[in-house]
Amino acid sequence: MGLISELKLAVPWGHIAAKAWGSHQSPPVLCLHGWLDNANSFDRIIPLLPKDFYYVAMDFGGHGLSSHYSPGFPYDHQNFVSEVRRVVAALKWNRFSLLGHSFGGTVGGMFSCIFPEMVDKLVLLDSSPFILESNELENMLTYKRRAIEHMLQVEASEKPSHVVSPEEMLQGFLKNNSHVGDECAKLLLQRGTTQVATGLLLNRDRRITRPEYYFNFISRELFVHSIRKLQARVLLIKATQGYYDVRRENDANMELMLFVTNSLRSILKERFQYVQVPGNHYVHMNQPQHTAGVISSFLLSKERIRAQL
Repeated sequence: MGLISELKLAVPWGHIAAKAWGSHQSPPVLCLHGWLDNANSFDRIIPLLPKDFYYVAMDFGGHGLSSHYSPGFPYDHQNFVSEVRRVVAALKWNRFSLLGHSFGGTVGGMFSCIFPEMVDKLVLLDSSPFILESNELENMLTYKRRAIEHMLQVEASEKPSHVVSPEEMLQGFLKNNSHVGDECAKLLLQRGTTQVATGLLLNRDRRITRPEYYFNFISRELFVHSIRKLQARVLLIKATQGYYDVRRENDANMELMLFVTNSLRSILKERFQYVQVPGNHYVHMNQPQHTAGVISSFLLSKERIRAQL
């Protein structure tokens, strides 16, 4: 399946960039990347998916080739959800499916509960439809404070963006993203950097830092209430060496993920499918063949296919 086009969709602060595969007359699938990644996150998996669909992978604002938010306008989980609504309005989609990796899955999950009539199927790649507050109550005000302070600090700073050599950029990226292999890192940097005379510049907005500063953490009660609004069928793919928590220091605690999967199963019943695959948090990039089969079956199916545990 060849890449047919790069898209540039107008928004009030500039544009949202995206890339598309397939025929725009086919059923649409919107692909949402993870935190600090970009649309190239899906370059290795989409060619393995059914050619009967029109796949659009967008760069969230401040990521990839999309415009940065205007000065003084903060990045926030709900703003990313709003971006999805803007993109599908620009594409004139009334109903579509969502494929979200990591943070993209939480954006897709919130969107699917706020606009349930618009989403046919929701695929969560090593993700959850919401982030629960259970481990974070002590930290939530601190996160909000740090997010505000960081934004003000970046806006006040007159330091130019850091230019480094391609090799230095790659090594720095791999150091901060231990789950990403060399080839996948190069793929993400291809869209996530700009070549200048003396080296490479990161494209992403420097106001964006740690994901927990920007998440909307919710209670278990609100999670259950929100999931009841879902009309979509949901496929949750869990990587065996993937993440279980927003912060890595809590990552051994699988109780929250069990709560999420048990709630989805009990509320959605035959509309929910849970599959474990071998691999780490970036399995859809590192070993796309481990996830392509189950995603393909799910997208093509009219009724629930048997869960693989």
